[in-house]
Order: sequence, then C-alpha cells, then structure tokens
Amino acid sequence: MSEINSDHFTRPEEIELIVLDVDGVLTDGSINLHDDGSETKRFHVRDGYGIKAWLNAGFPLAIITARAGEALLHRCRTLGIDKQLVFQGSKNKSEALDRVLEHTGKSLAQTAYMGDDWPDLCVLRRVALPMTVADAEPEVLEAAAFVTERKGGQGAVREAIAMILTAKGLYTPPS
Repeated sequence: MSEINSDHFTRPEEIELIVLDVDGVLTDGSINLHDDGSETKRFHVRDGYGIKAWLNAGFPLAIITARAGEALLHRCRTLGIDKQLVFQGSKNKSEALDRVLEHTGKSLAQTAYMGDDWPDLCVLRRVALPMTVADAEPEVLEAAAFVTERKGGQGAVREAIAMILTAKGLYTPPS
C-alpha cells in the first residue's frame, strides 16, 4: 500500500468524508457504447466492499462526476450511498463539493477526494486529503497526497478506504 507523501495534508485518521470521481476511479475509464447509444460501466466488487465498510463505520461518501447514467445510480443504490450525495453531470466539481459539504456538515479539513484527471484538480487542491489512482494523469499524481498502487476500476478505492480506516483504528487487514 502507498503512503501519504506530504506532511502538509491532513492525517488520514482525521478524515470523516470521502468524495469520489467515477470514470477512471471507480471504473477503468473505458466507456462501453452500444449500437442504441446506451452505455455500460464496469465496477470492481472490491471497491464496493470498501465503500460499504466506510458507510458501515458511520461515515458519509459522496460521488461527483461529469458524466451521467443509470448504471451509476443503480450501483450507488446497491451500495447504500445517499442519493443526495450523488452529483452527476457536474460541470463544476468545486461547486458540487460545496453542496456535498453543506449537505453533510463536514469541512474541507475532514474531506478526502479521489480523482484521476484534469477536471478533478480543482477539488483535489481544496481538500485535506487529495488521493488518486496509480494510472492518473501526471498533474493529478503531482497534486495527490496519496497514490494507490492499484489502477482505477481495479480496487483502488478499496485500497484508499482501507488506508483511512486503518489509520482510524477501524480496520485491520486479514493476516
């Protein structure tokens, strides 16, 4: 597992809210388009387990994505993510983050965000714990305090959540 690479970011144990991008983070970034124009997304079961562990520990998790689709809504419902914390079609992720903070009552100092591409930089530069996946864009890798060993859509979210829950003393990896 990777380690936090900067002392000027919040320690993981202080995080109480996780916000995630979708494409390239919860998925591998591929877009599967069908002849009828519909699309499908592929999610990793390990990420789902990590999200459920975070939610079961009593912490909120939000989604901010520029794209929109029913597949994501279905996945969020099955994981138990509050539908008021799912922001699809977000053209300004920083504004969406403000709405998440307002809804949850959490502060930037309590917030971690995981993104992988340029549109995520505006949020990554605001939060206490900016995180990204191993295959993120170079500018995002540079802005992140935590970089997973796994690529997007391959369990990277679970890796990040396990790191935070471990720091909080709420998760012990199996031996």
